[in-house]
Amino acid sequence: MLINGNTHYLNRDKLPDGPYILVGPHRTWFDPIFFALAASPRQFSFMAKEELFKNPVLRFILRHANAFPVDRKNPGPSAIKKPVKILRKGQLSLIMFPSGTRHSEELKGGAMVIARLSGVPLIPAVYQGPLTFKGLLRRKRITISFGDPIMVDRKQKTDKAGIAHVDQQMQTAFDQLDHAIDPNFKYTPTPKKNQ
Repeated sequence: MLINGNTHYLNRDKLPDGPYILVGPHRTWFDPIFFALAASPRQFSFMAKEELFKNPVLRFILRHANAFPVDRKNPGPSAIKKPVKILRKGQLSLIMFPSGTRHSEELKGGAMVIARLSGVPLIPAVYQGPLTFKGLLRRKRITISFGDPIMVDRKQKTDKAGIAHVDQQMQTAFDQLDHAIDPNFKYTPTPKKNQ
């Protein structure tokens, strides 16, 4: 990104040629932008909370960024069907944050279910860098690193144990990627009033 100029991408060779789901811990509002830049020229779709689509300007931007609305309180079947359909077409990949929010450590099973139904791999990724826009402008180092693909077998059960197994694979990958960039790294969420 031009406003930073101190961005480093690691392990881009792990990215498949075909569609995939890029999964990572959600650490700042702009990490999806850096994930997409790091994996370019591949183009991505992503979920956005439906409230954002009520603003006409934001709706225009989100639609042109291949985003689709999701009701986070009552996600419904379309939250799974829509991304599966997008991935099966093969033109777009998907960016997902399994934890759902920037301040949650608990992974959820949506990414695993979508990967299983669409037959595409999960690609773990981590962002290390400034957590505020001010930090971006100060040209603090940003590193994006990609991990080995995680394949979800079509026979994999989507019960609590099956989801927990894939969640653990993703969390282990995130921890290893973070450690490889900086063994002393510890994510500390920024208080909301500073965002």
